[in-house]
Amino acid sequence: MGFAEDFVWGAATASYQIEGGAQEGGRGKSIWDVFSHEPGRVYEGHTGDVACDSYHRYKEDIAIMKELGIKAYRLSFSWPRILPEGTGKVNQEGIAYYDHVIDALLEAGIEPYVTLFHWDLPFELEKRGAWKNPSIVSAFADYAALVSEHFSDRIRHFFTINEPQCAAGLGYVTGEFAPGIREGTASFFISWTNMLKAHGYAVRAIREHAAQPVQVGMAPCGGVYYPVTDKEEDVEAARKAMFTPSGRDLREDLWNVAVWNDPVYLGRFPEEIERAYGQYLPPISPKDWEIITSKLDYIGYNIYNGVPVRAGEDRSAVRVKRSEGHPRTANNWPVTPEALYWGPKFLCERYGLPLYITENGMSCTDWISLDGKVHDPQRIDFLHRYLLELRRAADSGVPVKGYFQWSLLDNYEWASGYSERFGLVYVDYNTQKRTIKDSGYWYKDVIAANGESIL
Repeated sequence: MGFAEDFVWGAATASYQIEGGAQEGGRGKSIWDVFSHEPGRVYEGHTGDVACDSYHRYKEDIAIMKELGIKAYRLSFSWPRILPEGTGKVNQEGIAYYDHVIDALLEAGIEPYVTLFHWDLPFELEKRGAWKNPSIVSAFADYAALVSEHFSDRIRHFFTINEPQCAAGLGYVTGEFAPGIREGTASFFISWTNMLKAHGYAVRAIREHAAQPVQVGMAPCGGVYYPVTDKEEDVEAARKAMFTPSGRDLREDLWNVAVWNDPVYLGRFPEEIERAYGQYLPPISPKDWEIITSKLDYIGYNIYNGVPVRAGEDRSAVRVKRSEGHPRTANNWPVTPEALYWGPKFLCERYGLPLYITENGMSCTDWISLDGKVHDPQRIDFLHRYLLELRRAADSGVPVKGYFQWSLLDNYEWASGYSERFGLVYVDYNTQKRTIKDSGYWYKDVIAANGESIL
C-alpha cells in the first residue's frame, strides 16, 4: 500500500531560527531578541541576529530545496516582522519580504505551509503581559486576518501555533525559553486559556479572510507512548498513558497530549486536569468553547521520540526502562522509531482527522570532512527507521498526509544556540556557506520514489 500518491514530502524551519536580519526591514523586536542577549540564557551567548541569514539568502535556500526535490516547505512568518508592535501599523517591508519568499517557492514548484506563530512573540506584546493579557487574543486574530487576506491567494495551508507546550511551558513555567519567566499555576492557566482562544479566533480569521479555500491546522507536540509488545493490554496501556495527565505535577502534565489537543478537538479539558487544577482554570463560556473548537482540517504533530510502556497488573501503563547504552541523538534524545507508528495511530483514532508529521529529525555531530562533504550516516539511519514506521502506519490505514523533516538547514536551536545541528544542509555560520549533507541526497531519493526506496 505505502504512501499515497499525493503524499507531501517536505522540510521545515522557523523564522527566528534561520532568518537573521533582526534589525533590518522595519522588523520589531521579539522576545527571543531580548532573551538571547541576556547573559546566561543561551549557550555561549549565541543570538539569532544573523542565524542562517536566510533573510538575504532565501533564494539560495529555495534553490537547494528544488535540487533535493522537496515538494513542500513549512516555514513560519515572523509576527514582529509584519507587525513590529504586535498590533497596529503594518510593516510593508516585512510583507514584501514574505511576498518574495512565497513567490519564489511557487516558482520553484514548492508548496508553502505557513505557521503563524513559532515562538518569536513581539516584545511589545510581552511588555503588556503577553499571553496573560486577554487582548492578545484579538491581536493574534488580527495578525491572522492580515496574513490570510494578503497571502491566501497563494498559500493554501496554514498552521496557527507551533508547540504551544514549549512556548507556554518552557517560556513561562520553567523559564528555559524566552521570555524566561517562572509563573505560578494560576498564571500559567490564564496564559494557556488565552492561547487556546487565540488559536480558535485565528482559525476563523484565516478562513473568513481567505481568497480561496484554505486548510488550517496547528502543530503541537507532547509525550508519545508506545507499547513494548503488540499485546492488546500493552497497546491499551500506551493509548491511555498518551492521553491521561497525572494530575500531580504541572511541569509533567503540560506535555501530555490531551492537555492541549482535547480542548481543541473535543471541547473539554481532560478530567484529570479539571480535578487537579480546576481552581486555577479561568471560566470558559460556551461561546469560548465554540471558538476554541473551530474546525480544523488536519492534525499537525511534531514527533521526535517516545516512551515505551507495558501494562501493569491493574492494566495501567508502566514505563519500561530503556536498555543500557540505548541509542541517543547528539542532544541526548532517545532514538525510538516506534513513535512514528503509534503516535499517528493514536492521534488519528482519538481526534478523527488526517495527520501531517510537522517535525521529525535528529541532532547529529556533523562537520565538513576532508573531501569537502558532510557524511551523516547516523541521520540517514535515523530517518530510514522512522520513515519505515510511518509507512507502517500508512499501510495499516492511518491517514498520514505528509512528512516535514526538521530541519532544512542547521540553524539556531533556541537555548542551545548553534551547538545542535538538525539540518539536511550544513551551514558554516562564519561564511554562511551551505553544503548538502549525505542525508539530504538520501532524502532526495526517498522523495523521488515516494518512499518506495525505504526497505
